[in-house]
Amino acid sequence: MDLKKLAKSHETFTQQMAGAEMFKDFDATELYCPRCKQAVPVRKRLLLVLPEGDKYEYLCAFCSESVGTKIDRYEKELKLIV
Repeated sequence: MDLKKLAKSHETFTQQMAGAEMFKDFDATELYCPRCKQAVPVRKRLLLVLPEGDKYEYLCAFCSESVGTKIDRYEKELKLIV
């Protein structure tokens, strides 16, 4: 195996991943629920609209226990027109 060729292909792959920004935003599909004592599917509910982004709460799909939160930050700064 040619190490120079391997290093070059790794560099190309890294540049493609950085340029594409493929993993910019994640949404949880399962989280641990302390009430159910296992990983469970979750529902995402809008909790607050904040100046820096929207705050969501993750709820257990079975018992509706809150199992986490997430803030989706805005890409561009919002401007208020007065």
